[in-house]
Amino acid sequence: MSEPLSRKQQLLKRHRRNKRMGLLVGLIVLIACGVLLAWWLPPVLAVLGWIAHEAWFADHLFYSPQDDYQYSFPADSERPGVRLEGERLLLDQPLNVAGDETLMLAIRVKSGWAGRFLDPFVTLSGSGHADRQTFERGVNGLRYLNLSDHAEALSRGELRIRGRFCSVQGQPELWLLRQPDYREQRVMVIAPHADDAELAAFGLYSQAREAWIVTLTAGEIEAEHYQQMGLERADAARLKGRLRAWDSLAVPRWAGVPEAHCAQLGYFCLQLPAMQAAPDQPIASREADLNDTRLFRQLNPFLLPGDQDGAPTWHNLLADLRALIERARPEVIVLPHPSIDPHPDHICAHTAVMQALEGLAWQPTSVLGYANHLHDNDRWPMGNSSDGITLPPMFDAAIRVHPCSLPLSLEQQRNKAMALGMMHDLQPRAVLKRRLRRAIQQVLAGRKPSPYGENEFFRKAVRRHELFWHLPVPQGKP
Repeated sequence: MSEPLSRKQQLLKRHRRNKRMGLLVGLIVLIACGVLLAWWLPPVLAVLGWIAHEAWFADHLFYSPQDDYQYSFPADSERPGVRLEGERLLLDQPLNVAGDETLMLAIRVKSGWAGRFLDPFVTLSGSGHADRQTFERGVNGLRYLNLSDHAEALSRGELRIRGRFCSVQGQPELWLLRQPDYREQRVMVIAPHADDAELAAFGLYSQAREAWIVTLTAGEIEAEHYQQMGLERADAARLKGRLRAWDSLAVPRWAGVPEAHCAQLGYFCLQLPAMQAAPDQPIASREADLNDTRLFRQLNPFLLPGDQDGAPTWHNLLADLRALIERARPEVIVLPHPSIDPHPDHICAHTAVMQALEGLAWQPTSVLGYANHLHDNDRWPMGNSSDGITLPPMFDAAIRVHPCSLPLSLEQQRNKAMALGMMHDLQPRAVLKRRLRRAIQQVLAGRKPSPYGENEFFRKAVRRHELFWHLPVPQGKP
């Protein structure tokens, strides 16, 4: 029986079907131009059409940029009154902030004609280095700016909001969400794959009073880069898995996390859903010809329950997680958000942690979710490295969310970029088609490459903020 398609897979399938239809229509038009006008016109138009597609229509955007984002924040959120006077954002009453609150501003953004070809953005100035937050080309709807590190400028009446290739319209609404300083607590980051912890939470765990990093899978699949070295498919997958297992244990040391606080569980990439569906059945690697996790766990600083037989089963995964939670006793667990991040291993990682917590004497006081992937927009967060992060697209107001934003200094951003650069999976060059697309977008669409690396995650993850969402805390031991 085939597995049901996820929402993102359905969106991609529809996108590809529409693209095939568009190519068919375009081919008919080109043939007609060649027959009716001139023989040389079709190849010229085909090249120009391909360049235009790569520059302006290649983004995976599965909604209209004119759709309003629909967010529902906690009912007890504070709603300070604000107003725009020209470019200045002014408070109706003084703002009582300590500096670690999350501030989200709802505004209406309308793209100008240039904003259909160049990414429209808003500049926030008045608090030192100007912040830039970017939207979809052709945007015309409700969006949410992240003002979390602009509270002082806002309190002084010095915060300015200026649109570029877009205009800010109407009167804004401000939400103030208070949270403890999680950097002062004991934090455990759950990473489905090596680099997920760094992408989502390097800034948080590098500043935490105590941090633990737990990586669930070796990430051994899609090892074509290593097959080019002359390795067979299974050998390449094993080498990639060993390298990524090493990365998951070694790179956190860059942030000061001791070896004794890192664990690689060695389960197999994209096999967590199958493990969950058959909890007692060992689920082998898709590509590495392995049915034993211990090859990827041998560098762990301590033994775990799954080391007894190395069986890649859901029950072993839960036992490993319970042992780690009891050992670390984390006050904060950071893991993928199951409603926002659609990656199947990320959803299963969240489920596994929640199941592992059932019945445990130790329970975290806070659970934070993160999203390294989205259903609807593969470019989010939009904009360039070191820009701010807006809230992602959300179109279901029935889902109540509580965002939590952590600001990163430029030095912390650079340390995060170096950590990502150590990850073997982010090092290989992009395929030629992607490099050509980026070159075209740089020239015609004004998009800047990241100064830190070629992989897209250097642009998406090395930002002025790290963004998390509060998730329900388990109720504890029955």
